[in-house]
Amino acid sequence: MNDMRKKVIDFLESMNIPYDIIEHPAVFTMDEMDKLNIKTNNEENSEIVKNLFVRDDKKKNYYLIVLQKDKQMNFKEIRKKLNCKPLTFASEEDLQKYMGLTKGAVTPFGILNDIDCRVEVVFDKDILSFERIGIHPNDNTATVWISPKDLEAMIKKQGNSMRYIDI
Repeated sequence: MNDMRKKVIDFLESMNIPYDIIEHPAVFTMDEMDKLNIKTNNEENSEIVKNLFVRDDKKKNYYLIVLQKDKQMNFKEIRKKLNCKPLTFASEEDLQKYMGLTKGAVTPFGILNDIDCRVEVVFDKDILSFERIGIHPNDNTATVWISPKDLEAMIKKQGNSMRYIDI
């Protein structure tokens, strides 16, 4: 197990958060993830989610948007709901700087590397309808299945801000 993944697993275990983990080949896109057809054994009501790392045009605010894998994100609508400046995708350099992640491994677990809590995690409200969601454990060669509420507890313990919006 690599150090990035170990940090995630250690944090989950320190909080007594139940999870499952499935190893798989490295994936870099949702299309590649879909082709693997990964499911959790424990829950019928589960969904792989996609994670988009974005910033405002002044590079003052960074957001990790977590939404259902098949949903599309409208930057103008999200901007209105977040009450922020225009949004764009953050650079790979910013992804590494603030979340310690690389392209293809974007995940809410990246906030464990956000020492200054600069990144706000923004969840699509529909995520709450799933018993478990699948996200990478800071590397793209595995998927961790966790409940949205447990993920929320982890984010709060880390100290990052978060909110739910309709996407």
